[in-house]
Amino acid sequence: MKSQIILKTGKENPVKRFHPWIFSGAIGKIVGKPTDGEVVDVLDSQKNYLATGHYHEGSIAVKIFSFQETESDENFWFGKIQKAYEVRQIIDFQGTNCFRLIHGEGDGCPGLIIDFYNGVAVFQAHSIGMYLEKEKVSMALQRVFGDKLLAVYNKSHETLPKIFAQNVQNGYLFGQCTVPHEVSENGFKFLINWETGQKTGFFLDQRDNRALLKKYSKGKRVLNSFCYSGGFSIYALGADAELVHSVDVSQKAIDLVTQNVEVNNFQGLTHEAYAEDVMKYLKANDQFYDLIVLDPPAFAKNVATRHNAVQGYKRLNSEGFKRLAKGGILFTFSCSQVVDRDLFYNTVVAAALEAGKQVKVLHHLTQPADHPVNFFHPEGSYLKGLVLYVE
Repeated sequence: MKSQIILKTGKENPVKRFHPWIFSGAIGKIVGKPTDGEVVDVLDSQKNYLATGHYHEGSIAVKIFSFQETESDENFWFGKIQKAYEVRQIIDFQGTNCFRLIHGEGDGCPGLIIDFYNGVAVFQAHSIGMYLEKEKVSMALQRVFGDKLLAVYNKSHETLPKIFAQNVQNGYLFGQCTVPHEVSENGFKFLINWETGQKTGFFLDQRDNRALLKKYSKGKRVLNSFCYSGGFSIYALGADAELVHSVDVSQKAIDLVTQNVEVNNFQGLTHEAYAEDVMKYLKANDQFYDLIVLDPPAFAKNVATRHNAVQGYKRLNSEGFKRLAKGGILFTFSCSQVVDRDLFYNTVVAAALEAGKQVKVLHHLTQPADHPVNFFHPEGSYLKGLVLYVE
């Protein structure tokens, strides 16, 4: 029998509005002794059933994966994954064989990311509960994809709570596949290494924004900063940019850029890659660019670090503005969930004022359709971007 989480009077309203988180302060009583990751039922103060989810002692005590009474078996997860797969079938993935299959709360699976790379599903659990479901999810993936599935790789060690992660090793749950593994995105080739790469191996959430950058890149001098494996760089080269410079503090990332330039046969074009700190590069380099990409990692992981993150975004964008030629274009992003869209916008405004630039907004950017946002969980909208014309 599942343990029960009984809410305080009045605290059931967010659950009835299908918000998938139960905060610890909303709990009136716990029936049973659930351990971290255990499946529990959530009841209102009158002991009426509300939802089922994974328990974890902490601020967010339950992450809900069902608002109907259910058992967390293979058939249940097959239904979840099949539904997510059907949503991806209506998205235009022309020239693309890599996409996000499960996007946490956006697909009713809080704490779970699954990225699909041309036959390989990379499973990444951000909660103990979802990690404990890994074998069921792997079997469900095999049912959904059939012989199109080459392998399922567990990449959860880096994303689970540290104490629990000490006993977790990454590895294959099903099949095998050598890395790097080639995928296509909008007709461009990329080599993916989920074993040693960042996140699940590639930043799929910038696919649509890379395609937009391609439209602005022809004949331009382009700087792709925090480039990782060079996604924006490849699109700029494919658009016949005059030159493309890729900058990342990691030599491993720069090696990935070089490999992706080669696999697309762009090595004859004007491309240079630098393993340098981006801020130092912007301040020390006297090169002016027609188009600059600022796509840093999350500067803030929680509310406590938000102020420092905002100052970091301001300094970074101010330096970016200074390195743009007259009539240049800035693609600037934040993936920090706790820095909302308005705060990011106002921060970039402050940076433009500091740099003394006149600026026009051309586009507001976000994550693509395979990273859906649950209507009742707006916190899932994490990627914010602006395309700015700088006079």
